[in-house]
Amino acid sequence: MSDTLMAVYNRPSLTFERGEGSWLYTADGTAYLDCMAGIATNALGHCHPALVAALTAQANRIWHLSNVLRVPGQEVLADKLTAACFADTVFFANSGTEAVECALKTARRYHAHRGNPERIDVIGFAGSFHGRTYGAMNAAGNPAYTDGFGPRLPGYVQCRIDALEDIRSAIFAPTAAALIVEPVQGEGGARALDGHWLRQIREWCSQAGVLLIHDEIQSGMGRTGRLFAHQWFEGCAPDIMTVAKALGGGFPVGACLATRAASEAMTFGSHGSTFGGNPLAMAVANAAFDLIRDAALMPHVLRIAARLSEGLDDIARRYPDVVSDVRGKGLLIGVRMVVNNREFMGLARDQRLLVAGGGENCVRLLPPLNLSAAEAAEALTRFEAACRAARAALPQAA
Repeated sequence: MSDTLMAVYNRPSLTFERGEGSWLYTADGTAYLDCMAGIATNALGHCHPALVAALTAQANRIWHLSNVLRVPGQEVLADKLTAACFADTVFFANSGTEAVECALKTARRYHAHRGNPERIDVIGFAGSFHGRTYGAMNAAGNPAYTDGFGPRLPGYVQCRIDALEDIRSAIFAPTAAALIVEPVQGEGGARALDGHWLRQIREWCSQAGVLLIHDEIQSGMGRTGRLFAHQWFEGCAPDIMTVAKALGGGFPVGACLATRAASEAMTFGSHGSTFGGNPLAMAVANAAFDLIRDAALMPHVLRIAARLSEGLDDIARRYPDVVSDVRGKGLLIGVRMVVNNREFMGLARDQRLLVAGGGENCVRLLPPLNLSAAEAAEALTRFEAACRAARAALPQAA
């Protein structure tokens, strides 16, 4: 591999030439079942014909305009998104972390606009991940991402998910501006928060005048079997929400959604983006949104998720020396390993199965939402083969 690239990734020596649906192919035609999907991004698989057609058609018209001019596709997609959730307004960005930056700025400006500039504190959680820009990584507070980059930014508070009294105290602090949380943690190990917890946080934020931000970059756009994960529970809707990844079906796009009240201070000149919401991204994202919102897809997601979860639970029972437990929600599945998760990912690749890593020694299965029943069965077969290989490598097996 080239030494002209910054060495910030630990990539395997594996190169793919093309993708189709749930499969990736090397130059010699070797097929790998992709249960990583670009980290929950290729929600409709590789090279979905409708997305390819939308991109190709737009590429023959206009690529880029800049946001100094109207981009009609933005208006169409914003109408679709707001009609499908709590939000009234949308800002389009290029990525999830940019969407998070917009959410953080929106929350702080909201309070400043109302005459409370001292309200700047953003409450985040251990095990969370919101991206790698300065604001986003400070909101998560993971030392692995903040150490070595200078002092922590002021106005960021970290709590543990299970420390409710600490969370309450942080919310009712006079300098609190917003609380940001993933309804289902992704990088943190596929931990799904329950309705009681989400409703309690919503109630406290409302009482304290603190804006609630849901990071649905990984859990949104159908990944859990609902368009957005918080929609599983009544009374949990946020004031601001970030989405990305599956929103573009693999094409770079992110969005920050907000109520009109939360975004009232985001006026002319307060924020912007050169490429955000460009015509290419909007063409693909509109096509992806329509496919994900198809009435048949969410029931399919739930059926495939149940099949995978049941199969993985069975594997965990039979390989307790390899697998600890299975968790997550929908097709955001975390498998907590007894063996080293990074080593297990390599064993899965040996079986031509691609899975993602995660916190708490997890591997994650994040397949396309349209994964077939036969492909789900094949994924389980290959996952179990990797478990057999992991067991064989244990010292007691020698």
